[in-house]
Amino acid sequence: PDKSGSSGGRGRAWIWYWQGRQMNRCWATVLSNDPAMEGTCLLWLQSPEMAQEARPGQFVMVRCGTGNQPLWRRPLSLHRVDRAKGNIALLYAVAGQGTRWLSGRRQGEALDIIGPLGHGFDMPASAGNLLLVAGGRGIAPLVFLAEEAMALGCSVTLLQGAPSAAALYDGSRLPGGMELLQATEDGSRGEKGLATHVLPRLLPGKDQVYACGPMGMYRAMASMALELPVQVLVETPMACGFGGCYGCAVRTRRGIRLACRDGPCFRLDELAW
Repeated sequence: PDKSGSSGGRGRAWIWYWQGRQMNRCWATVLSNDPAMEGTCLLWLQSPEMAQEARPGQFVMVRCGTGNQPLWRRPLSLHRVDRAKGNIALLYAVAGQGTRWLSGRRQGEALDIIGPLGHGFDMPASAGNLLLVAGGRGIAPLVFLAEEAMALGCSVTLLQGAPSAAALYDGSRLPGGMELLQATEDGSRGEKGLATHVLPRLLPGKDQVYACGPMGMYRAMASMALELPVQVLVETPMACGFGGCYGCAVRTRRGIRLACRDGPCFRLDELAW
């Protein structure tokens, strides 16, 4: 891709273009990087460029290492955004070489990131009562969405499911003003069972459903023939993040789409099973 703008080291920003789309690349300063829940870290970065442009459901590509190992960046959802301070937060699972390296970054270090990328959630003007459904670490993009929705005057209910209490997001970290319901498979907190078991009785009075979690959760939701509009964020392996590698293909009723370029947010009824 073409690269324009200033070049250089720490604190500088670049603008990349791929197929006519603008992408920002910058060095973001680590503010904190702490454990948030089981096997998961919460990373706060100072990046005014990203903070101003970010929208719920978008993601960034983070260089997780030095040199060429690992070769590919890691796609991470925008978890929270503080535009006034120019800060963004990323919630990520420590699952492999790249994210283990990332979990070792400390305050003051700089990270090479590209973004924000992808098409985020759509928020219809008529949607006043929202139901957010998080499956495990699917909470990552939904907190940013909840904050933006409440700032617009929407009422938000968040349903979070996980295998156990240890895998649930700490409710004290959530923005105030939302209703929080939890379900665990082992019954260690909240209701015993899957989030999809609780979902149907929460639908009355809601205008829109947003979800992030595993594909099995989406398949279960699709089988319910929900009458409300549902938007889901599809999690899929992703290498480049901007449509160059075609590694994040998603089967839809309109054919193959790319999670990085056409998503990662799709309508549930678009997905083909």
